[in-house]
Amino acid sequence: MTQLMDLSPKLHAFVHKAQANPKVMADELRESPLAAIAPVVGEGVPVAKSSLPIVTAHGMGDSCFNPGMDSITKYAGRTLGVYARCIPTGSNIITDTIYGFLMNMDRSVDVFAKAVKADPKLAGGFNAFGTSQGNNIIRGYITKYNDPPVVNFMSICGINAGVAAFPHCSPQTPLIGGVCEAFTEVLGALAYNSLVQSLLFQADYFRDPERTTSSSYLENSQLAKWNGETSADMSTFKVNWARTSKFVWVMGDADTMVWPREGEHWGAPPTDYPKTVKPMTMQQTSWYKGDTFGLRTADEAGKNAFETFHGEHIQFTEKDLKGWLLKYFSA
Repeated sequence: MTQLMDLSPKLHAFVHKAQANPKVMADELRESPLAAIAPVVGEGVPVAKSSLPIVTAHGMGDSCFNPGMDSITKYAGRTLGVYARCIPTGSNIITDTIYGFLMNMDRSVDVFAKAVKADPKLAGGFNAFGTSQGNNIIRGYITKYNDPPVVNFMSICGINAGVAAFPHCSPQTPLIGGVCEAFTEVLGALAYNSLVQSLLFQADYFRDPERTTSSSYLENSQLAKWNGETSADMSTFKVNWARTSKFVWVMGDADTMVWPREGEHWGAPPTDYPKTVKPMTMQQTSWYKGDTFGLRTADEAGKNAFETFHGEHIQFTEKDLKGWLLKYFSA
């Protein structure tokens, strides 16, 4: 902790508070401007049949134990008449909320994978969807494990391509619980410090367009490794990606939670940022052109589908969710 204190006093204070008073910290995170809380939906009625169970994963500040994620998971299972569960990274609402910040991306994926492996109802494969950064966990599972396989993956406002900014932590935003202060301090030159990458989930998918060629990004960023932006061997990741039959990338057309929202469709900031700011399309990105982890291969095989809903970050409607479930998960 001394090393963290010297490196980032604000992040140190954030970690210390989470350890000293976890309930207060979890409450503050849930109420912060960064919280991506899933909406509550109705109970749903059986309208179709699926042969596969469903797994869900939640966004930052949210929890599988919150009413929204609980209702969405149950709704999906009831609509398609299948077993459905939300897999948390913590054992209760307090730890599950805190770990959405203070358990790094790779470790969160490992916890998710262990839970999948331990559930006999998922042994034959499953469909999965996440909200916000929950999709990073599912995407990471597909990349690193995918056994048992995710057959169909639906990413709702997923930050799979990374995020270049957290607008809700702008200088005009009230600093609630110290989380924005910590973000402001470390999501810059310190973002790709190995200690920060080992602690903060959000640092792991922070992709600063002015630092993507820096040695610290290429050596330490967990996202850079997943995206194949380093020189590492990606053959296993590509084999794992190919095991999934369908990918559905859902974007909110009024999403202001993260920038660029086009990243939800695998776009990214331009390579000459900040000279130009218009995001690149998926087809213009290095990971698509180089097919670094299998995204282009999947696209050419017709495995990628793209959906857009009208609204803010993960604020889709029950009608939206029902339509996606029937279109992509029923069979």
